[in-house]
Parts: sequence; structure tokens; C-alpha cells
Amino acid sequence: MGHYARYPSLFGKSVLVTGGASGIGAKIVEEFVEQGSKVAFIDLDENSGQRLLTTIGDEHAFECCDLRNIDALRGSIEKLNTCLGPFSVLVNNAAHDDRHNWADVTPDYWDERMATNLRHMFFAIQSVAPGMIRAGGGSIINLGSGSWWQAVGGMPAYTTAKSAVHGLTRTMARDLGQHRIRVNTVVPGWIMTQRQKELWVTPEEMRQHLVRQCLPDAIEPVFVARMVLFLASDDAAMCSANNYMVEAGSI
Repeated sequence: MGHYARYPSLFGKSVLVTGGASGIGAKIVEEFVEQGSKVAFIDLDENSGQRLLTTIGDEHAFECCDLRNIDALRGSIEKLNTCLGPFSVLVNNAAHDDRHNWADVTPDYWDERMATNLRHMFFAIQSVAPGMIRAGGGSIINLGSGSWWQAVGGMPAYTTAKSAVHGLTRTMARDLGQHRIRVNTVVPGWIMTQRQKELWVTPEEMRQHLVRQCLPDAIEPVFVARMVLFLASDDAAMCSANNYMVEAGSI
């Protein structure tokens, strides 16, 4: 569908993607590979990660890691940095949008959702940013969500974590901007990943959502990936501390 841009500035760049084994993350990995970037990705799903690595080639790299374990995350990033780094681009994509009733949420579940959807983003930035500083710049792209903008119910821990991503983006853009490191948030709408289709997409839900959008088409993962490519490229050299919507006008 369509003819997409190539970004010469992405050729040969080292890129790290969290949650890169499936869904939006896998498409982001594939699109960077198409641009000639050197791509490392982290995911909890070892089987999917190895399948994707086989597809894209062993000049790239995959680490199986539970991002809720910050020591393990730091170790994985250090290992990947040794073989492909230092990283010029970090894409904080990993998240999990499980539905849950507010009345059933326990303190432990709340903390686990923050660890799954927010905490690792900061510590990935903390691990990667020193290399970007030494290199004279970089681009960090955090994945947000349209769910909290739309006041979607049924997953309060997820939407709370995702709303906090915007605060993280803006404060880190200020702290790292002096080093020419740009930090931005990409805000996906309802993206038609396989997970969404299997768990939550019904004809009626889709009909209602398309009515809410300005554009009439369902959103595929490639469109999120293309926005990420732009923000990672030199074309976006003066873009920082902002939100970039990929939601077909639903917000």
C-alpha cells in the first residue's frame, strides 16, 4: 500500500527496539532493516524473537529479556551494545494492554503494570543515553497510546502508565536536549495487530471505532513504524518533546 520514503540518514545506524518480536515492534524492526539500519531488539517471547531474527538475518541481534527485571534489561542492553552499538536510536515500544476491572486491581497488579508499561522505558534511556552523548546526539522514541486520550475504560493501570509516558518524554527531552538527543512520543490509535484481532476486534467494535476516526480505514502497524522512522531520521532533526499521532483522527 503506497510508496514509502527512504531515509539515507538511517543507513548503517544502530537501533535498539524493545518489545520487537511481534506486533508493532516487529514491524518497526523490519522497517529499520529495510532502511539499512543495524537493528537490535529485546523481547520476552524468545520463540517469536528467534523467528524474526532468522527472517531479518544474523547481522542483526536479539536478546530474550523480561524488561520488568531492570538488572536483566541493563545486562541485555550492554550485551547488544557490545555487538551492534553504540545505539543512535532507541525505540521504547514494549507494553501490554491487558484489560482489567478497576475494582479488582491489587497493589501488586498495579505495580506489575507500571513495570510492564512504563518503568523499563526510563531505565532503557538511562542505559543508552551515555553512548548517544559521546556520539554527539541521538533519537529516542517512546510509544504512547491513544487510549487515555479517548478516555477508554477497562484498563486503568495501562492507561495511567501510558499517560505518564508523555511526562517522561518531555522531561527527558529537556535533560538530554543539550546533547542533541531528541525525545518524542508516537501515539498509536487502535492498531490492527494480530493480538488485537485475536482478542478484542469484533465487527461492532470496529464499526464504532471507524465512526470515531476521521479516516475510514483501519490502521495497520506499518503506519506507526513509518512515523518512528521519520522521528529517528535526520529529517526530524528539530523535532523534540512532542507527540506524533498515528490514529486516523480519532482523538
